[in-house]
Amino acid sequence: MTDTHYIIDILILLAAAVVAVPLFQRLGLGAVLGFLVAGAAVGPWGFGFIDAVEEIRHLAEFGVVFLLFIIGIELKPARLWIMRRSVFGLGTVQLLVTGTLLTLGAMLLGLPLRTALIIGFGLALSSTAFGLQILSDKGELGTGYGRTAFAILLLQDLAIVPMMALLPLLATPELSLTEDVELAALESVGIIIGVFILGRLLIRPLLQLVAGSRRNPEIFTATAI
Repeated sequence: MTDTHYIIDILILLAAAVVAVPLFQRLGLGAVLGFLVAGAAVGPWGFGFIDAVEEIRHLAEFGVVFLLFIIGIELKPARLWIMRRSVFGLGTVQLLVTGTLLTLGAMLLGLPLRTALIIGFGLALSSTAFGLQILSDKGELGTGYGRTAFAILLLQDLAIVPMMALLPLLATPELSLTEDVELAALESVGIIIGVFILGRLLIRPLLQLVAGSRRNPEIFTATAI
């Protein structure tokens, strides 16, 4: 795909969203459904305005990443501490119970344990982007069940790190399942510690330095990019 075609596809997506999202919001169906219908309409199985799905998918992944960044920026540590029981209690129970039941169901269908684990705990995860967007559109993020849903989604996001570390190990038949879990735990702890140290020693001083240069907004923009 050339740069021109890529830009044209982006403009088509934006135009479809501008038309569909306000319409669906006015109908009370929510912005998420509007985005889905807009994408289906202009995609290869709709009117066919966009057929290079793989290239556009990278743009969608960036959008989800930016949404999670915004959620993280707006998340106050004090609020997270207050929600700790819901996050690490209810969230852990939901993930383990749902993942275990789905794993058992996959094994009943004849799948091996490693494959069943991947399918079960993969399906136990929800879409943070969809869930929070729906709650935000309806103004329900601050309600009791909205905070509970947010806590569960947050725990699922945190669980992605050990689950992604475990995934390639499950594909190695030479290792036992116990060794898989031990290696995944070590890798996850190492990644979390590395990210924490990097944020404390490098990212925070850099952002403080950039924030101090208020007379040069271009520096802030360049750093963000």
